[in-house]
Amino acid sequence: MNKPLRHIAIFCGLLVLALLIRANWLQYVEAEELNTHDRNRRVLIDRYASERGNIIVDGKPITGSVKTDDTDYVYKRTYVNGPMWAPVTGYASQAFGANQIEKLEDGILTGNSDQLFFDNTMAMFTGDQKKGGNVVTTLNGAAQTAAFKGLGTKKGAVAAIEPKTGKILALASTPSYNPGSFAGYGKSDADAWKRLESDDKNKPMLNRALREVYPPGSTFKVLTAAAALEHGEVDDINAPTDTPEPWILPDTTLPMKNLVSGCENASLKRAMEISCNSVFAKLGAGVGRDKMVETAEKFGFNNPEIDTPVRVAASRYDKEMDRSSNALSSIGQFNTATTPLQMAMVTAAIANDGKLMKPYMIDQLEAPNLDVIEKTEPQEMSRPISQKTAQQVQDMMENVVSSGSGKRAQIGNVTVGGKTGTAQHGENNSKLPYAWFISYAKTDGGSPVAVAVIVESDDSVARDDITGGGLAAPIARDVMKAVLDSKE
Repeated sequence: MNKPLRHIAIFCGLLVLALLIRANWLQYVEAEELNTHDRNRRVLIDRYASERGNIIVDGKPITGSVKTDDTDYVYKRTYVNGPMWAPVTGYASQAFGANQIEKLEDGILTGNSDQLFFDNTMAMFTGDQKKGGNVVTTLNGAAQTAAFKGLGTKKGAVAAIEPKTGKILALASTPSYNPGSFAGYGKSDADAWKRLESDDKNKPMLNRALREVYPPGSTFKVLTAAAALEHGEVDDINAPTDTPEPWILPDTTLPMKNLVSGCENASLKRAMEISCNSVFAKLGAGVGRDKMVETAEKFGFNNPEIDTPVRVAASRYDKEMDRSSNALSSIGQFNTATTPLQMAMVTAAIANDGKLMKPYMIDQLEAPNLDVIEKTEPQEMSRPISQKTAQQVQDMMENVVSSGSGKRAQIGNVTVGGKTGTAQHGENNSKLPYAWFISYAKTDGGSPVAVAVIVESDDSVARDDITGGGLAAPIARDVMKAVLDSKE
């Protein structure tokens, strides 16, 4: 063979070798990624070729599937009370993909998960049509209904947790959206999606319970009280505190303003009842930034990896602020920010005698034949405070509901603990304040529910009438009562 032919043969051999390597790379290394890629049309066709499994609440499906006239996308997702459940389910759209549980458990719901291999193999032999499995949630239908109805036309969110287990019982966000309005890929679906995407004022697709952070205002004082007790800054919640009026912020000449009278040397219990800024700011300053950060992080702050399984936005307690900013943060001001779920976690840990359970909203995954293929077991997340500290904070929170600003959360003969909060925000507090309320209900068997409610805005209420006790506490009461009634 002459030299030119030999060069051509070597070059052709290299091309064949490259082709073989590329073919094997695609078939074995990138196969899974290509098979599941959102732009792989075959994946979409397969996803909607059969009935999708359901998301279950109280033993009943809150989702469904309807047959279409389309030859490719045979089935389309439907929702029961879609706007109410959207913060839980998310959406599954032929044109716009999926999110939240619909996306995270897509393999189970479509029937394509490896966990359903046996069921799918048997279906091949029996000739049965492939079906999706079910996702059974921890949600309480009555509590969710109470939360959604309570929010009504308000902008806000509710999160409710079972303290002993971490089960999420309610997760509401308003204004909401109907995920069924864009479940297909027609013009009406595209128009509905465009309207939702362009609504920057209301942000109906924002899951405020999990994905929005707010200044917590005075609800954060329960955490500051817990930190002060835990780190020995105060021992007796009924003893007078050495708090002058006015109290000056550290390293400044600025007085810490109180919105109520009677805060000078008020006991910790009294200060919680009437919500004295000076007492709690002084306590936070005494505990110090590092120990305040330590306590906040044990409750879940600054943790970007809390999954329910939907990822929760990280709540924030600044690690680098100065002494005066730490004092402000101790009363829920400065740049402290939290999700409603995080404040429900704080409340749940206090109600559970200092033990914080990991929050979750998927109880179990079921095969199409209803066999359980995976079940979530309650998991302890941390011990932010001792049992003694937790019970002292409970004493103060229960006093807030029986004698203080949380009276509208009272439920008959049931023991209820709570804390109101009105969080200022905007430059020079120019925007309408946020109304907060956190609470728990206590029975002989412990505390079956802890709740956090935030009302961002309510167009029917004047600025001066926006309070946690007035707007948020009644919603929390109705959610707690719904849980209590469902257990009877």
